[in-house]
Amino acid sequence: QVQLAESGGGLVQPGGPLRLSCQAPGLPFSNYALGWFRQALGREREFVAAISMNGGTTNHANSVKGRFTISRDNTKNTVFLQMNSLKPEDTALYYCGGRLWGSVTSRAGEYNYWGQGTQVTVSS
Repeated sequence: QVQLAESGGGLVQPGGPLRLSCQAPGLPFSNYALGWFRQALGREREFVAAISMNGGTTNHANSVKGRFTISRDNTKNTVFLQMNSLKPEDTALYYCGGRLWGSVTSRAGEYNYWGQGTQVTVSS
């Protein structure tokens, strides 16, 4: 069973930064495209950002473009989501997804594995 584990969530003031991490110990990480999604209370899961297996291609949702950046370090089996200029509407449970041998995609149904999520709350 593939395990993805998100971390780095918390409470942050509007305008502040936060960096999320997702690790998969023991996973052939470089064989997975990875994505970040989020789900706010009472809403459906939505795409945030995705990155290709070698990190050469990224895609960010329009709502976070210019504020969030996805990156990965395959030597550490870790994918990151750097979030800057956070807004209250960014408050959600953030999930990491893995897609084996897949390309970058914003469709949640294309991902094979998921973590449990990490909560991000933006509030003063």
